[in-house]
Amino acid sequence: MFDWWFRIRFWKRVLLGFVLGALAGLAFGPNAEKWFGPIGDIYVTLIEMIAVPLVLFAVINAVSSLSGQKSIMALAGRTFAWFAATAVLAVGVGLLFGWLLQPGTGVGVLQVASDYKPKDVPSVLDMLLNLVPSNPFQAMAGADSKVMADGSKVLVPRSGTVLQVIFFAGLVGFAMVKLGDKVAGLRKLAGEASEVMIQVTRYVLEFTPFGTFGLIAALVGGYGFEQLRPLLNFVVALYLACAFHILIVYPVLLLAHGLNPVKFLRGALPGMQVGFVASSSFAALPVSLRCATHNLGVDKDYAAFAVPLGATIKMDGCGAIYPALAAVFIAQYANIDLSLSQYLTIAIASVLGSFGTAGIPGTAVIMATVVLSAAGLPLEVIGYLYAIDRVLDMMRTMTNVTGQMLVPVLVARESDILDRDIYEAASTNVGLEKGGLA
Repeated sequence: MFDWWFRIRFWKRVLLGFVLGALAGLAFGPNAEKWFGPIGDIYVTLIEMIAVPLVLFAVINAVSSLSGQKSIMALAGRTFAWFAATAVLAVGVGLLFGWLLQPGTGVGVLQVASDYKPKDVPSVLDMLLNLVPSNPFQAMAGADSKVMADGSKVLVPRSGTVLQVIFFAGLVGFAMVKLGDKVAGLRKLAGEASEVMIQVTRYVLEFTPFGTFGLIAALVGGYGFEQLRPLLNFVVALYLACAFHILIVYPVLLLAHGLNPVKFLRGALPGMQVGFVASSSFAALPVSLRCATHNLGVDKDYAAFAVPLGATIKMDGCGAIYPALAAVFIAQYANIDLSLSQYLTIAIASVLGSFGTAGIPGTAVIMATVVLSAAGLPLEVIGYLYAIDRVLDMMRTMTNVTGQMLVPVLVARESDILDRDIYEAASTNVGLEKGGLA
């Protein structure tokens, strides 16, 4: 009965939900939040339901399937290296667009958002201690629905949740490798549980077009243009910088690896869409993982490790482009001439800080605070930008999610674990195949 719906490409269904949601928001105004917002809330809750068990069983199954620890360590080393390299490039993009577009020049007097509350910046030691869960079952419980400044709801992990789950699941997987045939049944069970969660994920993803409709309708209906007007130059600069990073920097890296960038963007599109709408890498995680394996041909065992890790610490938009651009913006706004040493400080703080704030809600705000503090710039900029953070976060998160899928593709290509037939097919469908729920 629903075959006609499933014949429509997934990305087209999501795009339709986006367009209809924007129209509903414009038509109903503030009432759209009340009438359509709950649809988006249901979608966010569904994602919250599946994200942690999906990661848990996928990582256990991936690690326990390895013949030894050497291969995962080599892949992890390459993955971290590319995380850092692409973060450096992202910082450069943020600084470049800040310098070219001058978003802080000619801006009138700004006011700190009334609901802005400064965030505590965790120390490196706190981050390392938080990596190990004192109670793994509590860590698995861990996602929160955060209410943004405009009243919209997005999904964020509790502090360290994803890293703690990966740590525990990896430890269990390595234990299975060590025990060998003694736990053959448990290894098989972990694989079956992973397959079940993948199927459940497919079911949940079919609700994405409706969730997109609800989230966008509530956002457009509740967001007044007056909030954006004073900082429109900054919004444009951020969107252009992120678009440049996605459409120019990433494709250059793909071409250097002998891969067609258009194929990548087609395969990654569903994850990018969900990241943009939900403004949460954690919310986009199930879609990103599905895109990496089903659309882009990344080995599923490696993807089960790399994509969740990337959703926690790989933040090109929030952790690199945004803090760098915000630093240039406030320097221009305050008529401060940045020195070469300050530019270098901004770059280093952005790259290192993105790893140090792993798994913490509000990463972009914390990262900007870290960078501004390191460069000796006024911190009030975060309060200025907080009122429009939801609009900024959409593009920042889409950039994050794209990078979280790009790095596994690059590493898989280098390690000869990329299925080129799947990659070249450039599928955009991550939900159910034809035949629907059958």
